[in-house]
Amino acid sequence: MRSTSDRIRHAISFEIIALLIVTPLGALAFGKPVSDIGVIAIGGATIATGWNYLYNLGFDHLMRRLTGGTHKTPAIRAGHAILFEVGLLVVLLPFVAWYLDISLWEALIMDLAFAAFYVVYAFVFNWAYDRLFPLPEWQKAEAR
Repeated sequence: MRSTSDRIRHAISFEIIALLIVTPLGALAFGKPVSDIGVIAIGGATIATGWNYLYNLGFDHLMRRLTGGTHKTPAIRAGHAILFEVGLLVVLLPFVAWYLDISLWEALIMDLAFAAFYVVYAFVFNWAYDRLFPLPEWQKAEAR
């Protein structure tokens, strides 16, 4: 299982790279000023960073309890990313609607677009992160 410092490195690097990608793309896609999308992205990233740590810690504990380890198949990774985004969507929807002074429906559409980006991004980022920083238990499992 990952250490606290590794989880912090994971969460922070995930959010910084995502902000660099999503802010200009969001401004372009929704016709909003980069500064407004930047506030939404930074607020969302701040909330998501805490959620990321707690969610991944809980997910790994659940995996260890159910399977005896934390090695994730592509299907588990896909489910992991989708469940993460659903939880985050519930929290962020009112914030986006309030800050941009848009309806909940418009905020939902915007959040769903961001969530679609983040589902793909989370899958790719987490897979790459696990390849760059593998756990010893995974190397033993792959050797079998």
